[in-house]
Amino acid sequence: MTDYPSIHWSENDVDHAARWRSESGTPPPKRVVIADDRMSADAAYRLACEGTALLWRGDYQNARQLLQAMARRADEKPRKTKTPPSSATEAFHLYRQAQSQRSRTLNMLLLPFNGDHSIPLRRAPDVHAACSETYGTDDGQPYVLSLRGLLGLIGAHEWRKNGVEIPILKNRIHPHYGVFAPVRGEYVSLVADAILPKRLDALSVAFDIGTGTGVLAAVLAQRGIRHIVATDQDTRALTCARENLTRLGLSDQVEVVQADLFPEGRAALIVCNPPWVPARPSSPLEYAVFDPDSRMLRGYLSGLASHLEADGEGWLILSDLAEHLGLRSRAELLGYIDAAGLQVLGKIDTKPQHAKVSDTSDPLHAARRAEITSLWRLTVK
Repeated sequence: MTDYPSIHWSENDVDHAARWRSESGTPPPKRVVIADDRMSADAAYRLACEGTALLWRGDYQNARQLLQAMARRADEKPRKTKTPPSSATEAFHLYRQAQSQRSRTLNMLLLPFNGDHSIPLRRAPDVHAACSETYGTDDGQPYVLSLRGLLGLIGAHEWRKNGVEIPILKNRIHPHYGVFAPVRGEYVSLVADAILPKRLDALSVAFDIGTGTGVLAAVLAQRGIRHIVATDQDTRALTCARENLTRLGLSDQVEVVQADLFPEGRAALIVCNPPWVPARPSSPLEYAVFDPDSRMLRGYLSGLASHLEADGEGWLILSDLAEHLGLRSRAELLGYIDAAGLQVLGKIDTKPQHAKVSDTSDPLHAARRAEITSLWRLTVK
């Protein structure tokens, strides 16, 4: 039990321990009580809010209903109207704080698992495939995972099995657990429609920095670029990209390599779609969305000049949501570009089409409604 975190509890006056699994990176709870079908939603929610975890021993389907009831209580609006946030930035931080608290509370409902990924509860589903895709082959060690975490694994398994339709590719991309799914198609369309730099006529080499599922590398390959190097530092993303590119018949055209940003050498076109919001992730799974201190953005820009061929272009795909939230100004972005010895050749804009644009109940609705996603065409000064 020393190679991984463990969770401890007492049951029938006997002390127990098991492996603790949490893809969100949260430590095992210190207080654990046994819960079953007799526990009310009010009691469960109160204990969870106090930081006490509930290890479920009842019917699996009843646990799902209990989680839904706890979620309803977490989502209830306070009776007293709070003072509205004074700025978009404050609204963002309050929203993140509320989401974090909600997540901590709902993750307190725990399930036991056998070493073969089976759940020893009545009416429990077969989740072997979903768990194996994330945790690998059975190691024979029992473990504990939150019900909410399991539902995330099941959802990711369905995404991976069914894939995301990418009209430009006339095919599907299959995201793996923990790899950002290309559900916002506007940034894919930008890369598909932008005029390719003329330097590619003589040197048909491109880099896709932070490839994720490999979707942008696939688009570049479809556009006729003969050799593409797609990089990522996350092992799940590397596996995901390789599988997608093989499925699309592009593995001979696209080389997937592990690297923190740039591979060796130079290219006529270098594309990067970094996380758009400069904020600290609350879990490892959020690194695809949040870029603390704009690390990846600044790293890409600062390294671009030394990896671009003469007359080559760097494409930066970036939303201005951070600007509307007061987290990064346009002047700061332009300052990063200038400090890197780059100049802007042009910019292509598009409006997002996702559902939250029209969701007036979203605390960040005003910023999302004003959001623009852009492809910045950059070159060396």
